[in-house]
Amino acid sequence: MSDEKRQRKSWLDGFMAYPLPAGLGEAQVRSNIVLLDQRLYALWCLGENLIFAWTPTARGITVLLAPHTLLIEFIAAADSAADKRRREQLLETLLARQEHLDAAAFEATALELGLSPQHVPLPFSPGEGLGLPLVAAVVERYGIRLVEDRAVILLDAVGFSLLSPLEQVVQLNSLSCSVNAAYAKLLDREININFARTTTGDGFYIWNRMRGIAANVELYQLMQFILADNALARERAGGKGKAPQLRACFHVGSHYEFYQSEGLNPTSFSYLVGQVTIELARMIERALPGQILVGKFRTMMRDESDGSQKLVDSVDFVEHMRGPMQKLGGLPLGGAEIDEIACYLTGQRAGGREFGLNEYEITDKHGLQHRVYNAKLNIHRRDGEPIYLGLRDEDLRDFEGRVVASAASQPDKQEEAAPGAER
Repeated sequence: MSDEKRQRKSWLDGFMAYPLPAGLGEAQVRSNIVLLDQRLYALWCLGENLIFAWTPTARGITVLLAPHTLLIEFIAAADSAADKRRREQLLETLLARQEHLDAAAFEATALELGLSPQHVPLPFSPGEGLGLPLVAAVVERYGIRLVEDRAVILLDAVGFSLLSPLEQVVQLNSLSCSVNAAYAKLLDREININFARTTTGDGFYIWNRMRGIAANVELYQLMQFILADNALARERAGGKGKAPQLRACFHVGSHYEFYQSEGLNPTSFSYLVGQVTIELARMIERALPGQILVGKFRTMMRDESDGSQKLVDSVDFVEHMRGPMQKLGGLPLGGAEIDEIACYLTGQRAGGREFGLNEYEITDKHGLQHRVYNAKLNIHRRDGEPIYLGLRDEDLRDFEGRVVASAASQPDKQEEAAPGAER
């Protein structure tokens, strides 16, 4: 890997994954980002105000700006249950938009919210000086977004609360190193995942700032390499607790994304709160040490290859991983090159080398049910021992999940040849 790829990143680098306007150098784009950011910062008022919508003009953008309390006040002003629901749907639709509003929709929204548009002048056309997707990404730092189609990972260190503070910091640092090492591996194949993370105290939530099928696939790949690096770190440590034993959950679901205040600025990284983080927290409570759970989801995702929206569920998604994982062959891992990677959802053996697919229902501490799948990852290396991640179906005797559905047999998933082969 080149030194240029490994250099430290600034908050501006997070925007470089967006398509840049033709004819503009990176330095000019960065300068334009800073200028736009400064103009929006002046309106932000140290976090008191949020941008609820925007539309481009010939030389700038026009925004709908209001205190964050508008989110509650707008709904509270409803005069009936039907009006309340209509207002809730309007806000959900508005916050879920990734793009700008056209002029007519912008005016209608301003009238509905009772807001006066404010013009933000710029010395360039937004489309030509930054590109509208990049403008939207900068504007998002000063607003709240409802996201329905983004995947999120939750990694949890087993038995973390029983450790001494010094042992805890060593294990969290080890996990951070595994995250960085996994990111470096993907960079080796030009997979520049724009990921973010926030700590849970004994682990991390991790997500891709970019959205779409490919972005979610990249996040799943990142999770797999984090777990692989962690397994190697535990092997090197000889079981002395220097590297944490992990359990991992992957899910796609709705959440709000926002940027907190840090000193006098919005943070350079976002925070997530919503149904997907709740679901992940409940899933991790029931996950066994070393287990990988995938939540049951079915949602529309953007296909970056043609811009279309496609309905994707958990099973489709993991099956879709096969092609991308094949492209990672030849990468070095633990001193040996990867020969093949198999990732799949487990189920009972159906005969020969065919397996069923089990869907489980878990009950959380509040008595609520959640549907999940058990996932496995087998990494075969040319001159090294294979790395087996996750738990096999026969290892789930202590898993507090009830099988509620079992699909027909699936193709060969290259399961371990013998039970004793898995470490």
